[in-house]
Amino acid sequence: MAKTQLTMFSKLLLTILIVGAVVFAGYYFIKKTDAGQELQKQGDEYVAQKQSGSNSTSNAATRNDRNRGNDDDVVKVGVVTWGGYAGGQYFNEGFEASTNSRFYKDYGIKVQFEVLDDFEASRNAFRAGEVDLLWQTIDAFPTEVNGLGDFDPVIVWQADWSRGGDAVVARRGITSVSDLRGKKIAVAELTPSHSFLIWLLEAGGLSVNDVEIVPQATAIDAAEVFKSQRVDAAVVWSPDDILSLKAVPGSRVLESTRSAAYIIADVFMAKRNYLENNRDKIAKVYEGWMKGAAEINSDANARKKAASILAREFTERGTALTDDEAAEMIGNVRLTTHGDNLNFFGLASGYKGVSGNDLYSEMSIKYTDLGYIEGRVPNWRQIAYPSFVNNATLNGAIHAAEGAKEFSKASKSDETKEAIATKRVSINFRTAEYQLDENSKYIIDKEFVSIAKAFGNARIRVEGNTDNTGGYANNIALSKRRAQAVADYLIREYNMPRNRFIVVGNGPDKPVATNDNERGRSQNRRTDFELIAD
Repeated sequence: MAKTQLTMFSKLLLTILIVGAVVFAGYYFIKKTDAGQELQKQGDEYVAQKQSGSNSTSNAATRNDRNRGNDDDVVKVGVVTWGGYAGGQYFNEGFEASTNSRFYKDYGIKVQFEVLDDFEASRNAFRAGEVDLLWQTIDAFPTEVNGLGDFDPVIVWQADWSRGGDAVVARRGITSVSDLRGKKIAVAELTPSHSFLIWLLEAGGLSVNDVEIVPQATAIDAAEVFKSQRVDAAVVWSPDDILSLKAVPGSRVLESTRSAAYIIADVFMAKRNYLENNRDKIAKVYEGWMKGAAEINSDANARKKAASILAREFTERGTALTDDEAAEMIGNVRLTTHGDNLNFFGLASGYKGVSGNDLYSEMSIKYTDLGYIEGRVPNWRQIAYPSFVNNATLNGAIHAAEGAKEFSKASKSDETKEAIATKRVSINFRTAEYQLDENSKYIIDKEFVSIAKAFGNARIRVEGNTDNTGGYANNIALSKRRAQAVADYLIREYNMPRNRFIVVGNGPDKPVATNDNERGRSQNRRTDFELIAD
């Protein structure tokens, strides 16, 4: 029988078939058998070790997770060194995108926090798409929104209220806002510090035109200028308030956001287009963040863990921080819950406190009047994006909104206690009468209600004053009835706590002008609203 010879083509075809069979068998072994999958896992871990230079498989895996923080699928959040973002950072188990995060375990998403303390760098990162969500304060947003207009920025949710994190420190001899008249004040312009100063001066019957502003790049710079005693006062951030008092003998904290509790609201902004394309993902970030904030607010162990996370992460990034210092940072804010966000966006019926619309609209007017804003500022409805807050379903007491501060009944000594600030308002009463007419209510609404709300943790002393016409005893009694009528109106119309008010009738004893002519007498017939630290 003749021997069959294979052609070159047949040999090539046979080789291809054999190689294909080997490849298929290898693929089946790796993907379809337990032994193969284990082998692949060991290989992946070996590669991760080589890439990270680590001798530990677990360390290599963790660092590999961190490297994946640059993936397009990760939600990148730009923040500053501040305790008000602890809700999200605690829920994320740190700042890096990781499979250890509860965002990943509960929702299948990854979140990464980028610390961007340099203001301009943070805004450039937002423009370039290097961060998806970026910190903002609603009071300063009116000064920025037009400059970011090409990116259609909107406010997504509120993270916190400052509660002591911002403060005005003043040198010896300055004990009230009125003492700031003509003084030099260091402040970082167009920042929360600037907004706080504007509010405080207004509460004391002054404006920025009554003081000498010494502009600074940051609140840290403002503190340094104060420590060198080149200014009389400065608006600083914690912990520079404590450090400033140590550096300047006899100095004091004139006022802080512990009393001025509803002025500085930290929020997050995003590009509208990004939100529209990532609705499901951002809804999950919001929900997880609110769960984290609620747990920290209600559980001491959660708060301790959150402080430990902040201390570790900020220290790694060059800001040395102990656990106690981090806990103090968190204590200087109110981490807002889902209920607080419903209030902030005007989604809760019956809420009469400070909303995002209130602050944004008020500061739009103030900064425009001061010449810091040119052109039209978009209204609140154009920049608010409450969809994620409105659609979230977070129930239970820990997610409820913060209640109003509870005040004990005012004591006799509160009637003469030193005031932080005094706002004089002329309310006209008919002779011998003390009822408020509609015009008087309008004046109170316009001149004082926003201040009363903003300084929500301070007591309010309402002092009635008269001229010297008529009997002394009658004027004392009448002035107190008029002051009480004002307090009753604020209690009834704005749900302010009754115990918050200290009602005093001075009669003719505290004139601010002469009683020898009608002009002076009309100035003396007034109502003084004074803020008193509780």
